[in-house]
This record gives sequence, structure tokens and C-alpha cells, in this order.
Amino acid sequence: MKFKMIAQNIQTIKADLPPHVTLVAVSKTKPVAQLMEAYAAGQRIFGENKIQEMADKFEQMPKDIHWHMIGHVQTNKVKYMASFVSLIHGVDSLKLLAEIDKQAAKHERVIDCLLQMHIAQEETKFGLDEAELQNLLDSDTYRNLKNIKVVGLMGMATFTDNQSIIKNEFDTLKSIFDRCAAQHPQFQVLSMGMSGDYQLAISCGSTMVRIGSSIFGNR
Repeated sequence: MKFKMIAQNIQTIKADLPPHVTLVAVSKTKPVAQLMEAYAAGQRIFGENKIQEMADKFEQMPKDIHWHMIGHVQTNKVKYMASFVSLIHGVDSLKLLAEIDKQAAKHERVIDCLLQMHIAQEETKFGLDEAELQNLLDSDTYRNLKNIKVVGLMGMATFTDNQSIIKNEFDTLKSIFDRCAAQHPQFQVLSMGMSGDYQLAISCGSTMVRIGSSIFGNR
């Protein structure tokens, strides 16, 4: 994609977003030159799904960027991003949360996290169900973690053209989020919606959208 198009795409999408919705530019597999074009257009939040690629880009790019880890996270890789990551989207276990806490403590940081909920029909997608979420939040282990802050939930809808299925899944996640936020006031972020469904996600209550192909073009 021509660099000028990237800037135009970002401006078009941002003009379309309500003020309370945060745009994460999904930059996985994209070269630094394209990210810098987005940066020049004012984008400061980038989402990557591989820790090593994110760490490499962090080293090369301006330090006022907020890096979001949006992919599935392996516990043994957390240490490579603990010094700089701003938000980890896909936390799906207490074990992973505890490892993030441990690595954050080494850098005297508190790392913001989102708990990933399984709302889609596909079994291949990761995430917690509502009972597992409640058990995690009620556990003594969770209460004793001092270097993480769970600031909300994230989820991915089924990959389908059926808008009613997607809407139902987003509505389900919003309901879970609202119940959690009533008990946990720090829950402020609901991350749902990507290039194909972000407008529907926003209408269902999303406060953060993850957009890649609509900015950078198809991989």
C-alpha cells in the first residue's frame, strides 16, 4: 500500500470513531517504514501478535509509542516485553497473569492487562468462560498480584458474514463486562472489533478497536 494511503486511512477511521473509542493500529508483519507513516499521521498505539517482532520494532521506533500485545502469549516469552509493553490484550489464565506480574516487578512496573473471553463459536479461539473469569477474579492469587492491573476484557467474534451471530457475541461480552465493572471499578476497557466488524462492535459498547487491514491493506 502506498504510504499516503496509510495516513488517509487512519484519518478516515479516526473521524469515524466516537471520542471514547481507542484505535489500535494492528501492525503485525508490517515493516517499520509503514508504521512510521502511521506514526507521522498521529497514530501512537500499535498492536503486534509476536513478542520478538514487537520488541524489534520498539527498539527502532520513537519511544512515545504505546505497544499492545494482541496475540496469544506464551508465559516463557513475557520477559522479552515486560520492560516496555503498555497493554496485554490476550490474558487467558491466572498462570499467565502471575508470570506477567513477576516480570513486571523486575522492571518496577505495573502492566495493564485485559482478560480474554471466549465468545466465538470456533473452538480454536482462546479465552475464558464467565465461570472461569469469576473464579480468577475471586482468587487469592489474583488479589495478591501487585504489578499487574486488569483494566477490562477483550474478545473476538466468530469469523462469519452473519451479522446477527457477531452482534449476539458482542452483546454477550458487553453484558459480562458490565457485571464485572460493577464489582471492579478499574474495568474501563472493552476491546472488541476489528477491520470487518468494528462499527458493529462500537454500537455494542466497545471502547477499543483493533484495526489492521483497513489501515495497512491486506497482508
